[in-house]
Amino acid sequence: MWQDAKSLNAIANILYGLVLVVVIGSGIWWLINRPFFALDVVRVEAQGYQEKQIELRHVNALSIRDQALPHIKGNFFTTNLDSVRLAFESVPWVRRASVQRVWPNKLLVVLEEHEVLGTWGSDGHLISVAGDVFTANLAEAEDDVQLLAFSGPAGSEKEVVAQYREFKTWFARIALKPDAVDYSGRYAWSVKLNNGMRVELGKVQETDGLKNRVHQLIKVYPQLVTRLQGSIVSVDMRYPNGLALKSSSDAFGVNVKVSK
Repeated sequence: MWQDAKSLNAIANILYGLVLVVVIGSGIWWLINRPFFALDVVRVEAQGYQEKQIELRHVNALSIRDQALPHIKGNFFTTNLDSVRLAFESVPWVRRASVQRVWPNKLLVVLEEHEVLGTWGSDGHLISVAGDVFTANLAEAEDDVQLLAFSGPAGSEKEVVAQYREFKTWFARIALKPDAVDYSGRYAWSVKLNNGMRVELGKVQETDGLKNRVHQLIKVYPQLVTRLQGSIVSVDMRYPNGLALKSSSDAFGVNVKVSK
């Protein structure tokens, strides 16, 4: 083989090629690690739920510096954008983050904050208008809105928030709105309204089952308020041919059957 000029030339070309690749690779590595490409600026912008343009309310420079920036490694070329995104999404109140490089030494981070709607369950978690459960400072949340109360089985968060919106629309016809929505482990619904009245709606299988029960209550509600001496404490709509209620005037908490 060593006397075969053609084979020797081929081997030499391969070796030259390998050397050239190593030299070029080393040059590129040297270049991308120059101080010129060190990340000097991390620019943070806000984007609201459903891409509304807003300002950040809860995420501040201190929380970013303490919880996100320490996880940014490398420079403009070598930093892992997914790792940076996850670092920012670990900051309290951040729902979603997107990260992109800006030539030659910057990162642009767009943050979407959770927009709180209420509490979820009894363990101090919050739930957003998008139906996401998250953990944050409860006092900060209370500065934003009057928190509603939600509960339900794990995985039902978005369903409960969607049903809350339906309840809000339906009960607006009698100038009431939900303060709390509970979806039990047995898939039964219950609503507490802003006048203190609790409405037990139970478990339904029909598509319009909840809507029909609420509308049946709405039909008779003005008459109930007129006839009863005290305010209505609770209404049970789980009866097929009527409803049961309890008012503050019931001295012994007696339930009264009312025909629909």
